This record gives sequence, C-alpha cells and structure tokens, in this order.
Amino acid sequence: MNDLFASPPPRPVHGIRTGIGGWTFAPWRDNFYPKGLVQRRELEFASRQLTAIEINGTYYGAQTPATYARWRGETPEGFVFSVKAPRRIVEARQLAAVAARAKGFLEGGLAELGDRLGPVLWQFTPRRAFDHDDLAAFLDALPRTLDGRALRHVLEVRHPSFMDEAYLALARTHAIPTVFTDSPDYPSFADLTGDFAYARLMRSREDSGTGYPGDALDAWAGRARAWADGGAPDDLPYVGAPADGTGTRREVFVFFIGAGKARNPAAAMALQARLAA
Repeated sequence: MNDLFASPPPRPVHGIRTGIGGWTFAPWRDNFYPKGLVQRRELEFASRQLTAIEINGTYYGAQTPATYARWRGETPEGFVFSVKAPRRIVEARQLAAVAARAKGFLEGGLAELGDRLGPVLWQFTPRRAFDHDDLAAFLDALPRTLDGRALRHVLEVRHPSFMDEAYLALARTHAIPTVFTDSPDYPSFADLTGDFAYARLMRSREDSGTGYPGDALDAWAGRARAWADGGAPDDLPYVGAPADGTGTRREVFVFFIGAGKARNPAAAMALQARLAA
C-alpha cells in the first residue's frame, strides 16, 4: 500500500490547477481510491493525484485549528485547498451585518493550513440578488491577509441580477474574481474580475469514463491555457467585453463539481493530463 504514495505528486501545469470538491464520497472507493485503502488515508491519496481540492466541510460547520493542521500534514508540498465559507455567513439576510463573523471564520484556524491555503470561496445562494451597497460593505470589511500571508477571495454568484456592469466594476475595484460555472441552472459569465481565474464545472456524466467527453476536455484545456496566458477564452459568455489577451499570466483553478460526481476525479486527472501534454 505504501507504493501508492511513492510517486511524485502532480504539479500545476503553467499555473493551472485541477481538482474536485471534497475527498469523502463512497462511490470513489470503486473507481478512484485503490481497493483496500482505509478511509483515513483518502485525503493523502487524493492530494497526490490532483493539485487542488475544495473543502466542503467548512460550509456546513466550524473546523478546529487541529483539523486544519492535520489536513496540511496529510498533503504534499505544492498542493492547495480552496475553502468554502460557512453558510451561516453567505446565507445571512445582510452580508454587511455578518462581516465580523467572516473575520472570525478566517481567523479561526485557517492559518494552520499554511501554504496549503488557496482561495476562500464565498458561494451565494440563488436567492441573493445583487445589492451594491451591502456587497460593497462586506467586501470592504474582508481581511486581505492572515498571519502575514495574502488571502485570496473568490465570489460565486447565482442570481441573474449579478450579470451587470455595476457588479463587475465593484468586484474589479476589490480585485476579487468571480466563479465561472457551466451549470445551466445559474448565471454563466466569464468576465474576469480579479487576478486569477476560477471555474466550477458541473456537467460531468457518469456514463463517461472521464466525466466529460474528450472534445469537451480539450476545449477546457484550451480555455484554461487562455486564462493562464493572461487572456480570455473567446467561446464563453460575457456581460462586458472580454479581455484582449494581452494581460499578465494568471493562476487558474478548475474544479469538477456535482452532476456525475463519481467521475469527477477522472475528469480532473484527464484535464491535468491534457494540460501536461
């Protein structure tokens, strides 16, 4: 079993990371985790096949500093977590009113992740419409550093009212990226509002061994490269005019989330292989 952890873990290709949401899912024990691998070593294994994982548990409840430290210790150098902010914050009626809770969450042990800490994902519900003043007050209050390290925030918006130039201007003022999703259920726009790109892909299919068909993965590899090179893919929807492709290089995160969840690790690894090739 130790041979499973002997190979060097993958590295981001040109600053592009591919990953999944969480690491505990029973069907993955049939098609991702090796037979006989004990559950307590699943993060250890998954973090050596992928370059990033979204932590879902933080959305549902508080984690202890000791838990964050353990997760850091189980993952290899160069690997990062994206951390979902708690729903008790993102589902509040007024965001400005829970700014202190947001600060408490960020300072409640995340520093124990050290250099494994990637973006903090603030995922809003489909019921939250764009309220410029409320969101502006919340973003103004968000800490930008933690124990001397820069914090990176990213917003996932799920109400059509965010498809507005006023939202883009606000997010750009704070240099906070907006999630791009290919989900048919939520607003889908690829306007870049920060200095890294973050995609959550939700159309994987369990009847495909790699989650997405090969041509779709080829297309996503091309889009990820365009983002990494400082440009903007020309085949995605935008609210405003897409970037002209002359920007500086960016870090890119591509996560396979939901839908045919059993195939998401395969999709992430297949995309990683295409980028490496």
